[in-house]
Amino acid sequence: MPIFEYICRECHHQFETLLYGKEKAKCPKCHAIRLEPQLSVFAVSAKGSTASPSGASAERGACGSCGDPRGPGACSLGDMN
Repeated sequence: MPIFEYICRECHHQFETLLYGKEKAKCPKCHAIRLEPQLSVFAVSAKGSTASPSGASAERGACGSCGDPRGPGACSLGDMN
């Protein structure tokens, strides 16, 4: 199922939502329908990736919020609330 990301134009809340069929998205915080769609990035798990002795993956993927190649949290993307 596709996950869509939006920023509400009314309260500026950033959120993700699953939409089924012809459903229309609305802000879960203020229930507004004036939304700004965001460019979504997705994570891919590489088969046979190596892991460090601690069990963590030796290679980090891009940040799921902004796509920064340094990994999750590297961009210090502020909370949109």
